[in-house]
Amino acid sequence: MTGIVQVGVDLTSSERAVMLAQQESNVVAAVAVHPNEAPEVRQSGQLDQQLARLAELAELPDVVAVGETGMDFYRTDESGRTDQEISFREHIALAKATNRTLVIHDRDAHDAVLRILASEDLPERVVFHCFSGDAEMAKVCSEAGWFLSFPGVVTFRNAPELRKALSVADPAQILVETDAPFLTPAPQRGRPNASYLMPHTVRAMAHEIEMPLDELCRTLRDNTLRAFRMPAGFTG
Repeated sequence: MTGIVQVGVDLTSSERAVMLAQQESNVVAAVAVHPNEAPEVRQSGQLDQQLARLAELAELPDVVAVGETGMDFYRTDESGRTDQEISFREHIALAKATNRTLVIHDRDAHDAVLRILASEDLPERVVFHCFSGDAEMAKVCSEAGWFLSFPGVVTFRNAPELRKALSVADPAQILVETDAPFLTPAPQRGRPNASYLMPHTVRAMAHEIEMPLDELCRTLRDNTLRAFRMPAGFTG
């Protein structure tokens, strides 16, 4: 592992992500109000103010993405979904305005996310963080030119549909991630996740798509640099 995209999930962690990226040459930042935080932030009347601050952060050279943003029907019930959608659309506009990659969080909300994306003017680069859709959704995303980032879940025995999605995705649009400290790949499942465990995920991906490991590693690196349009001087 030679580089990290450090993701903010609220204003405080976004500012910390930017600070870390400014201090470390192999770290870049993504900034956002996470979908699970969006209902409380909006209902408190703080969403516009926080978005304004995120817009300032997004203009900084060490910030490569706006996200995680999107929809989450697993942790947020119907009472908060309108707030999530409003926040999602505002983040899409922010990514477009600042020419930053849009990083999407989609948990149990595939149809809603695709509906919203189809109705918005999107930025040039879109990444599905922790992709969890099936093969049909992977085809839709590939045809749209969006990147699909696969976590350690592809190594789980109970995730055959995710492996099918990987097998039909355009290899030029696949990424890999940790989602640390969550989604630790087998055979280390149950322990806190970290970057040093990512080789387990990459080996499983290479096996699934029948690509030589060294070729997949080069592909994933090239895809990552394109997906996030890494800044000059990035050493990752």
